[in-house]
Formats: sequence, C-alpha cells, structure tokens
Amino acid sequence: MGLECVANAARIAMYAALPDEMPTRALFDAVVSLGRPVLFPRTQTNRPLEFSVVDRWEELCVGTYGVLEPQGSRRIETFGTRDLVVVPGVAFDDSGNRLGRGKAYYDRTFPPDSATSPVLIGYGYEFQVVDHVPHAAHDRRLDAIVTEHTVRHCR
Repeated sequence: MGLECVANAARIAMYAALPDEMPTRALFDAVVSLGRPVLFPRTQTNRPLEFSVVDRWEELCVGTYGVLEPQGSRRIETFGTRDLVVVPGVAFDDSGNRLGRGKAYYDRTFPPDSATSPVLIGYGYEFQVVDHVPHAAHDRRLDAIVTEHTVRHCR
C-alpha cells in the first residue's frame, strides 16, 4: 500500500467488501502474508462494531446487511494507537471526511476524541474521492485514503 503506518501497525483491521466496493480479498491475503493479525468487524444494530481476529477468509460468514463477518463466538478485540483500520465508504474527500452508508457504525466505534484511536485508512475507488463530503463534529476523519491509483495523506 505504500504507507509507513502499514509497516508499523501491530494489527490491521479490514472489512469484507460488498459487490459495489473495491475488493478486499487480495488486501487480506497481502496482510496475512506479512504475518500481521487481521481483524474483521461484526455489526450489532445501533452499537459500535465488534472486531475479532480472522486467520482465513473462509472463516467469515454472512452476517448483518449481507456482509461477511466473524462468527459471534470469537473474542472481541480493542484497539490502540499502533493498530490500523481499513474503512469503507461511499465517498471521501482530501480532508479525510468520509460518507458511509448512513448507520454510523464506524463513527460510533472510532469517535474523534478517543486518545487510543487507531490509524484509519479509507479504501475505495478513485471516483469515490470528491471535492467535499458533508460532516459533523462527531465524525472521525481519516488519516489517509487509498484508491487503485494513489495514496492521499489527510493529516
């Protein structure tokens, strides 16, 4: 990915992409080949995301909203400043603002005022990067955005 924070990350969290999102399977395989623990989110209605370690893609099962996620019996992990989270989005801007799908799962999980927040990296197609994304005070800005063409550092 060309980001120093990837090399320094203790753990890397990501998501299983939906059909209209940039695929994440190759990214998962690359992170596993680095020997880093990989975490995936599990959703529960109106609650922060819960992340668990996944060793093989085949361990994921269809969960909420049709997204592949870890099974409910796995240990829930917490994040620190040495962790990195790959975040989906519908749109991103160069200031690090992100438009999600409207359920605020990532905003609830990674609030902007947390002292132990991980590095957040938006992951999407170049056409998803726009001039301005509406945002509010409770929205956590991204540290960088990775597309199929470039890496944008936002902070």
